[in-house]
Amino acid sequence: MKKQWYVYILTNNSSTLYVGVTNDLERRVYEHKQKLMPGFTGRYNISQLVHYEVYDSPIHAIEREKQLKNWRREKKVALIRAANPRWLDLAVDWFGDENGRSPR
Repeated sequence: MKKQWYVYILTNNSSTLYVGVTNDLERRVYEHKQKLMPGFTGRYNISQLVHYEVYDSPIHAIEREKQLKNWRREKKVALIRAANPRWLDLAVDWFGDENGRSPR
C-alpha cells in the first residue's frame, strides 16, 4: 500500500487555528487530543480536526502545509467552511469523543 501524507487544520472552542502535516493522521490527532506533545496545541487546547487533505508525496504535503500557514486567517476559515460549514470535529468518532461540534 502506498504511504499517504496529510495536511490538517485543528481548532479549539475559541476558533484558534493550527495547521500541521503528518503521515499518520489518526495517531497525530490522538496526540493532540491527549496533549501528548508539548507546545502550542496543548497550551491552547487545540484538538478538534476541522479540515484535512491527503497527499501521496511528503514533498507536496509539506509544500501545501507551508502554503496554508502563509494564508491569512480569513482564507483558512473559507477553506474550512467550504467543506465543513458547521466546523464539526471530523475525528469525533475516532476516539469516543462526546460531540463533534465546535461552536461558531
